[in-house]
Parts: sequence; structure tokens; C-alpha cells
Amino acid sequence: MTQDDRTVQHRRARTEVTVEDAAGRPLADAEVVVEQTGHAFGFGNIGFDFLPLVGGPAPEGADEVEAFGTAEGIGLETLADAYVGIFNQTTLPFYWGRYEPRRGHPDEARLRATAEWFVARGVTVKGHPLLWHTVQPAWHADLPLDEVEALQRARSRDLTAGFRGLIDVWDAINEAVIMPVFENGANRITDLAKERGRLGMIRMAFDEARAGNPDAVLLINDFDLSPAYERLLEEVLEAGVRIDAIGLQTHMHQGFRGEEAITAILDRFARFGLPLHMTETTLVSGHLMPPEIEDLNDYRIPEWPSTPEGEERQADEIVRHYRTLVGHPAVQVVNYWGLTDAGSWLGAPSGLLRADGSRKPAYEALRSLVREEWWHAPTTVRTDGEGRVAVEGFTGAYRVTAGDTAAAFPLRHDEPRSQVRLPA
Repeated sequence: MTQDDRTVQHRRARTEVTVEDAAGRPLADAEVVVEQTGHAFGFGNIGFDFLPLVGGPAPEGADEVEAFGTAEGIGLETLADAYVGIFNQTTLPFYWGRYEPRRGHPDEARLRATAEWFVARGVTVKGHPLLWHTVQPAWHADLPLDEVEALQRARSRDLTAGFRGLIDVWDAINEAVIMPVFENGANRITDLAKERGRLGMIRMAFDEARAGNPDAVLLINDFDLSPAYERLLEEVLEAGVRIDAIGLQTHMHQGFRGEEAITAILDRFARFGLPLHMTETTLVSGHLMPPEIEDLNDYRIPEWPSTPEGEERQADEIVRHYRTLVGHPAVQVVNYWGLTDAGSWLGAPSGLLRADGSRKPAYEALRSLVREEWWHAPTTVRTDGEGRVAVEGFTGAYRVTAGDTAAAFPLRHDEPRSQVRLPA
């Protein structure tokens, strides 16, 4: 066992599978093929690029709102092959300003079609975000606060209810640490937060989202990983607000923070006893953003190219970063923030594909981890006299095949024995 095997051992499980024929008889002393078909761990990315390719053009007025994630010139087949080659989760954009640029005309059909496209390919979909102080629609800039609150409550409730069964994971509220003090022009959500208080906004976000879908997984998500976020979480949990997972953003446009720094962050937030979702992760393959930039949004330049040396650095860092995250038992999901450099956030070369759709070394390095090193490849084994075979690997979905028939089974820590019956 290598050092890395030990750090991810908690992700692995062992089970004894009894294989039966269609009549329920043990398939004794027979050759079968065992293979993994899916990870229990969430390896995600954003699916913004797929909206125009699957769902069609954006609604009228949406182009007036700042956006990213439009991989123009790259075909759906190229993007799809790259996506399902690694990822089993996706995040789709529900920013209010682009989802409903004209009042009463939401972008529901396009989001639904794209979500269905992902689900059909075995990808879990998350909606982002239900409540945020940024990317707001211009039409509610002059509305009374009571009306803004009523609209926000209805939005959180209606989205989780309307997409229930298709999208059951949501960022209930985004970047609440700075919400009451954020200056963003005519922004009624910040005004509402000043009036109702930060805790009131968070309670509203979770209560309304859960009213729409009591079974949804609801996150609080933030880029501020300072003690201020910890204090906010303490306040929220003490107030009895139910949070299902803590979202942590790690946009590293100024360079990889390193294993020790990332582990220290994870340890600090793991103390709350909730799953950690690394919701927004980026590493650049060009020059690094200058360290004196405090707000990443302030760094906007005409061109930010990917370079050969930057791509090698990105590949090395993405392996180190993912090993650190998967090695920490509190982390449940890692969501990278951008499949391609085309239309990337802030124009940064942070994608895993170049702007022309070709794959960077970081893509291949991450795929090697997720689908090779951390994957149970098809393996031919022989059952014993009672039809049993031992299976060990990363937790997730598996399949056993005998001849022309196959059956699925889960590999989980709490199931030391499994029984599968092959179809007739």
C-alpha cells in the first residue's frame, strides 16, 4: 500500500458479493467480470457551457446581465465526452438576473432541458444559487422591500418545488458573510439584508427552500473562509437553522494555497460535523493574478492566455489539491469551476480544456486520478463454490457480468455482503 493509498483508504470499502442466476441459484465456480460504474464521491464541475447547446438561446434581456460559461465554437459532443469522462455532478446557473431578466418570464424550460440532459447521463445536478446579493434583475431595483422579500421567498420555494426530483441539491444562500455590507449599486437584496439582518436572510433562505422540497440537500456557500464564516455558522446553527452541507470556495487565481493551508481550512470547518462541499475550485494555467489584488473581480485584463509552463503547473497542482481534498474525510464533493477557458470566469485560463476544446494536461491528470487510480477497472475473477466473490475499491456503483447478463450492486462501508441476481 502506497502513502496515497493510506490517505484515501477511508474512501474504499470491501464486500463479498454472492452472484445468483435468474432462478436464484448461486453461480458457483464461474468466471465473472466486476467493474465500477460510478463514484460515491462527488466529482463535479459547472455545466454553464451546456445551456445554449442543449437548451437553446438565452431569453430576451439575459444578455444585458454579466455572465460567463459560454464555450462558443466548441461542439456539444466534444464537451460531453470531456465532461462524462470525469464528472458525476454538475452545477447549473439560477442567478436571478439571468434566470428572470423580465419579470414573470423565467428561463425554466432551458434549465429543465439541460438538467434532464445531465441526469440522463448519470450526473447529479445542483442549482446555484437561490439567494444572492449579486446578478440581480434590473426590474426589482425600485420595488418596496416587502415586495422584494415576498418575491425572494417565492423564488426559493418555487424553484426547489418545481425542479424536485430533477434538481435536489441547491446553494440556498451564497456569500452571506458580506451580504449586509456589500455595495453593488441598486441592489435590493443587500438592502433587504440590512433591514432583516444576516441571520434573518439565512433563515428565510433555508426555510423557504425546504418548504418547496423537504428532501433537498441545502448548502450555505461562501468564499470568505476566515473566522468570520465560522462565527456565522456558529450563530446560524445555534439558532436552529438546519444546514445540510457547508460550501467552501477555493478560487486560486493567485496560486495554489498548498496542502497544509487547504488541510487547515478543512479541519476548521469540519468541526461543525457537517459534510464539506468544495463548491467553487479553480487553478489557472497562465500567469498568476498579482498578490496585491484583494477582490478577484477587480483583475480584468484584455487577454489572459494559457501557457505551456502554466499548464504543467496547473496539472501538478490539481493533482495535489484533489489528493488533499479526497484524503480528508469531511469532504463529500469537489466542484471545479469551469470546464473550458472559453467564456471562463474573469477570462482566466482556469478551465481544463483550452478555448478550442483541446484537453490540457490538468484534464488528463485529473482523469487519471478519478477514472484510473481511484477506479475499479473491469476485472475477470472466478466465484467460489457458493457463488461468492470479494470486491474491494472506491465506494460507489458497481456491476458484475457473467456471459451476456449483468447486474448492479453498491459498494458501501455499511454493506459487507451483497447479493445480486442476474437477469434471465
